[in-house]
Amino acid sequence: MSAPRLTDLFETGLDAPICLTWELTYACNLACAHCLSSSGRRDPRELTTAEAKAVIDELEAMKVFYVNIGGGEPTVRPDFWELLDYATAHRVGVKFSTNGVRITPEAARRLAADDYVDVQISLDGATEEVNDALRGPGSYATAVRALENLAAAGMKNFKISVVCTRHNIPQLGAFKALADRYGAQLRLTRLRPSGRGADVWDELHPTAAQQRELYDWLVEHGESVLTGDSFFHLSAYGEALPGLNLCGAGRVVCLIDPVGDVYACPFAIHEEFLAGNVRDRGGFAGVWRESELFAELRSPQTGGACSSCSFYDSCKGGCMAAKFFTGLPLDGPDPECVRGFGETLLAERGTVEIPRPAADHSRKVFVPLSRRPPVPACDESPLVREGAR
Repeated sequence: MSAPRLTDLFETGLDAPICLTWELTYACNLACAHCLSSSGRRDPRELTTAEAKAVIDELEAMKVFYVNIGGGEPTVRPDFWELLDYATAHRVGVKFSTNGVRITPEAARRLAADDYVDVQISLDGATEEVNDALRGPGSYATAVRALENLAAAGMKNFKISVVCTRHNIPQLGAFKALADRYGAQLRLTRLRPSGRGADVWDELHPTAAQQRELYDWLVEHGESVLTGDSFFHLSAYGEALPGLNLCGAGRVVCLIDPVGDVYACPFAIHEEFLAGNVRDRGGFAGVWRESELFAELRSPQTGGACSSCSFYDSCKGGCMAAKFFTGLPLDGPDPECVRGFGETLLAERGTVEIPRPAADHSRKVFVPLSRRPPVPACDESPLVREGAR
């Protein structure tokens, strides 16, 4: 009897996530057109410093390898450095994504001295023109300055993180050259129709020809470029790409948002994928191990309409979030199915109502008095330093 494949074990879920994404805040100094969490303003119900440390304690007890910290812009939280130090002191590695706004020479030296920290600088154009059209004026210069500071501090293996669009696919070689120039590693991720990304996905997601171009480029560059399993739907072209090549939602990964809500997928911030809250009795561990939603995701999957496809074992039907936020059935093909089945379904959607994220933080929103009362700080610029909380 042959030993089970690693992916088969992961499909039924683990006792603890291998890693998880944690959005510390919705506050952000930018307003990127494709922001998957519709970030901008801080939600006044954010987890407090003490609550965030309690979550880290749980992650340590569960032996979670590392946490991907994002936002919003995580470094604008006044307690960001305190939480980062607390996590690494408790043997929870930290990978965090930033637009670079607070990566000063001093901050870069601090990061370079900590072996448990990895940094990803977000950059969505290899030129100022392409990047700033998506991320806002001055964002390219801010990111490059952060790269320069990290390189000067001697930090190793930091990342340039790129969301692939039809405007930057032609720049793949230039991105790799930029990463090599600063001693960084290139990380490519997929554009999802989540958050504000839903409003621009139709015009920004790579064309079918560009999907093939991207796949061929990834095959050529192999292990030197990271993808975070963003592109397992491209495996239907033939050769599987490096990585897990599996939707790990609720099985090996999940998301904690700024107010402690736990979602199955970092790209599906919607009540349909809400599993619980870390403030609930049992905390994060209770949500991970007892959520009915997670139990359902870990049950055997049939593959639905894709099960008869000869490439199903390679692509597993694609990305759950991409299907959900384009109005396609979850048991059907990915909207960017390389065999064109998703494109056909998109054309046949008709007047189907497409789901929207639970909240839009890019502008002032009504916040119910469900956990903590609103405070005036939510209207402040996210770059204004707040006092200790």
